[in-house]
Amino acid sequence: MDERVLRLEEKVAYLERHVIEQDKAMLELNEQLTRLRAALLALRERVPDANATGAEAPEDDRPPHY
Repeated sequence: MDERVLRLEEKVAYLERHVIEQDKAMLELNEQLTRLRAALLALRERVPDANATGAEAPEDDRPPHY
């Protein structure tokens, strides 16, 4: 009986450590996602949207010598 209890305690300790590591990883991913969203928003503000202005897409433009 003592051996079973000891094995269960070891498994619980392992699972508790695993959950703590997962929580840390999730927090890091959340922080990274927040930074990436802010960077994407900044890039969207810097780059004009050609479709919103009614301009043709660059691949549809002909060079001036045509």
